[in-house]
Amino acid sequence: MKRYNLAIVGATGAVGNQMKKIIEERNFPVEKLFLFTSSRSAGKILEFKDEQITTLELTVDSFKDIEIALFSAGAKVSKEYAPYAVKEGCLVIDNSSAFRMEKDVPLVVPEVNPSDLKWHQGIIANPNCSTIQMVMALKPLYDKAGIRRIVVSTYQSTSGTGWKAMVELREQCEAVINQKEVNIQVYPHQIAFNLIPQIGDFLDNGYTTEEIKMVNETRKILGDETINITATTVRVPVFISHSEVVNVELKQKLTVDEVKRILSNMPGVKVIDNSKNLMYPHPLMAKNTDEVYVGRIREDLSHPLGINMWIVADNLRKGAALNAVQIAEKMIELRLI
Repeated sequence: MKRYNLAIVGATGAVGNQMKKIIEERNFPVEKLFLFTSSRSAGKILEFKDEQITTLELTVDSFKDIEIALFSAGAKVSKEYAPYAVKEGCLVIDNSSAFRMEKDVPLVVPEVNPSDLKWHQGIIANPNCSTIQMVMALKPLYDKAGIRRIVVSTYQSTSGTGWKAMVELREQCEAVINQKEVNIQVYPHQIAFNLIPQIGDFLDNGYTTEEIKMVNETRKILGDETINITATTVRVPVFISHSEVVNVELKQKLTVDEVKRILSNMPGVKVIDNSKNLMYPHPLMAKNTDEVYVGRIREDLSHPLGINMWIVADNLRKGAALNAVQIAEKMIELRLI
């Protein structure tokens, strides 16, 4: 098997660290691994397999010997440096929001729309973490019965914001328990023992950028602009794993048993739904795993074509790093690189 010179841009971040870990776990065919960071983090030593790799400062000349680059350093970095990578013939798989809605950039979840990889022009976008886990559960239902409307409310962990947010949650919890002053830096309000109904910036229509991402990205991934979607995204005091309540209005009737069977046959989805034994997905169950978990599946009593679901996944893995690595694996499988 051909082996590839692979780069991770943003290697010391929460997602970049997971990318490195997943590449090793899945035995991705790496010839040489390059770990790029900001100037502040350059020179750190990170382990990969039995090797110690020194992180390098990202520059415009970083991609001359690289075939695949996984970007996870934010939209600003991606917009600045991804074009240099493409110019050198490097395939860019970008985890930021920089290119997701560009018409010539595929937005891909490999289990959902792998055929879109074929029309890439050097850059492939990784969807938003909350979008990925939702479309994993919606795709088989869409194929079977069609979807008219989606109402989603998210419960998103602090790791979606990065290391600093996770540290802030821990420190705030300790401060509250010890009756000390709470320090607020990352979020506009205290996150410990609290909920913040804002992820991203507010737009003129009252929605946040995160909510509009879910709307636009879901339509693009499923290839259907007719689906009506509304979203409310909430930050919760959880370290890892995002959870979602999804109400979907189908075009054709499906029973609960049919939905469970359809979802159970979807690669990457695991149904955990046994109310008698109090079995349902929750964030700790999903942490450090690759599956998208679905439970609390039930008919919507207010609508004959409605289904309610509870969806949970590790946002650092399937919601980000794993999906990016799977895109690279699928590109190799399809002989597109």
